[in-house]
Amino acid sequence: MDELQSFLGGRWVRGSGPVQTLVNPATEQPLATTCTAGLDFAEAMRSARAAGATLRAMTFVERGQAIRALSRALHGAREQLIALAVENGGNTRSDAKFDVDGAIGTLAAYADLAVELGERRFLVDGDGVQLGKGARLYGQHLWVPREGVAVHVNAFNFPAWGFAEKAAVALLAGMPVVVKPATSTALVAARMMELFVEAAALPPNAISLIAGAPGDLLGHLTGQDVLAFTGGSATGVALRAGKAALAHSVRVNVEADSLNAAVLAPDVEQGSDVLNLFLGDVVRDLTQKAGQKCTAIRRVYVPREQVDHVLGLLGERLAAIKVGDPARDDVTMGPLATGEQRADVKAGIARLASCARVAFGGGSVEPLGVPGDKGFFVGPTLYFSPEPRAGDAVHEHEVFGPVATVMPYDGGAAMAAALVRAGGGGLVSSVYGDDKQFLKDFVLGIAPYHGRVTIGSSKIAAQALPPGMVLPGLVHGGPGRAGGGEELGGRRGLAFYSQRVALQGDRALLEAIAAS
Repeated sequence: MDELQSFLGGRWVRGSGPVQTLVNPATEQPLATTCTAGLDFAEAMRSARAAGATLRAMTFVERGQAIRALSRALHGAREQLIALAVENGGNTRSDAKFDVDGAIGTLAAYADLAVELGERRFLVDGDGVQLGKGARLYGQHLWVPREGVAVHVNAFNFPAWGFAEKAAVALLAGMPVVVKPATSTALVAARMMELFVEAAALPPNAISLIAGAPGDLLGHLTGQDVLAFTGGSATGVALRAGKAALAHSVRVNVEADSLNAAVLAPDVEQGSDVLNLFLGDVVRDLTQKAGQKCTAIRRVYVPREQVDHVLGLLGERLAAIKVGDPARDDVTMGPLATGEQRADVKAGIARLASCARVAFGGGSVEPLGVPGDKGFFVGPTLYFSPEPRAGDAVHEHEVFGPVATVMPYDGGAAMAAALVRAGGGGLVSSVYGDDKQFLKDFVLGIAPYHGRVTIGSSKIAAQALPPGMVLPGLVHGGPGRAGGGEELGGRRGLAFYSQRVALQGDRALLEAIAAS
């Protein structure tokens, strides 16, 4: 059995004490152990901060070259990473490719952005402004790298993509990174770290890895550090309220729960490309990674007169899903990541029963290729809530698994938008149709409650990207229940790792500083 080690202070280290065991979630077979007890996280933070000076001295182009080398290192070990994701994450090969290729692609995208940013070390923020009657007294905003460490606490569902999307932005901004992946699926992140160390593309200690419990790590945060977290809202609240974060005004970014929605517009006809796009997105998000995606569609709103037809079509597609050991070629949905996750999903399914009835599935399943009662499986489950209201369980609780609820709406765009807003803020919601007025009214009605809105129409149906795909060039995050954070978005993502400073003085001097 493998023993995962952490990479801190430029070397591989292991803790001493009780170990945590990583398992195959389909068979419950132990795969690896890890321990971080006794590791010196204070020294690890000091070592990472020291690396920051070298990283900040590099230009965007130089940082981008290093990030591209990381992307290529992952690409060279792509098949190995996919195999680890299948084994440790319960992913089908398709799901594992989605995660690994997302990591490779995001690193490459930020390497490309570095070329655009050029031979500079910081960003100029907008145009300068004349401050007095004459042209000499001038003001200019800059974004400069913070002189701390970016601590990344990542979720279990995307061990590759989650690692890469945060690290790419921080490194390009000029901040060293300490990564804390979720322990249960850390095999992929640990192998990625090995590849990054072997690539030797970054300054020493520019990336560190904690392969297990973080101990007192957060107690060593200072005012120049940042903390980015992806996971449950309760943990996000606790991190924001941490003593070090409050005492030193540590910048915290949280991506948490999200009751994402998909809305079918009244003009969509049976058998149309738009309807097929809608159905495909709903089923994909319900089953991809067993529904364990922060961007997955949880609520499905359909014009009342189309509900029966849509429920029937969704049921037909879900009936074709084969649940079981993801190592099998015929399996199209694997298990949940942990036993705890399975228990949470089953409890969530029971909670939805207070306002909805089962339209398909219900959670029970006999997985293919799995002996006895092994594995953390839950079958695809579709609920129907005939009279949705704000405050219902479906609008208050995210079931983080292969579960979605179909609901009718009346009254056009205004009613549909009101129901979506009842979710309290989301990462992404989608709408499908061609009625321009409906789409405009709906999009503007939900936009303040979302980080991203996707619009599926007949003109882009053949090339549309699914709403569950996080894109490096667009913002990822959302208000309210979704955590209030913001990641990616091209150069916008660099702002979290930078300090905006206003310079005031002689125009010629300020322009010389900005051009340096």
